[in-house]
Amino acid sequence: MAKPLMPKATAVWLVDNTTLTFEQIAEFCGLHPIEVQAIADGEVAMSITGLDPIIGGQLSADDIKKCEENSDARLSLLVHQDYAQKNKSTRYTPVSRRNDRPDAIAWLLKHHPDLSDNQIKKLVGTTKQTIDAIRDKTHWNSANIKSRNPVTLGLCSEGDLEKAVALSGVKK
Repeated sequence: MAKPLMPKATAVWLVDNTTLTFEQIAEFCGLHPIEVQAIADGEVAMSITGLDPIIGGQLSADDIKKCEENSDARLSLLVHQDYAQKNKSTRYTPVSRRNDRPDAIAWLLKHHPDLSDNQIKKLVGTTKQTIDAIRDKTHWNSANIKSRNPVTLGLCSEGDLEKAVALSGVKK
């Protein structure tokens, strides 16, 4: 089950502002009930400011009210689309590894010619122009490009490479 963004701060707020049981708060926040009791006693998290989960969009007031009335009921985290969607931005490659990209592209073109340009772009973090230049041997450094495995270069993981190869076989 997903946990709130700042569990201890959320637990502090829930202890201070609701009549929920320690077990309900502990289960929602991913803490131990004894830790929640220590928060209530002022032994733990004394310097932590409570975080309102209603304002943060993690809980609804109706859900809290329902759980206050029934101690067997459990709080459920509201998941927003913003949190659920993973950021699909381009992969960052450290400066020290950027010169290894053409070698990795050459290896992928040689050993897995069935991979699409988009799959290579995602695996290595490059552009279509670079892939085309290496394929056509018009790359500015084509004389020095050596075919090297992108996994050993640290540009992609073995799992990502296997997944891309398996998907390229399915598309045929």
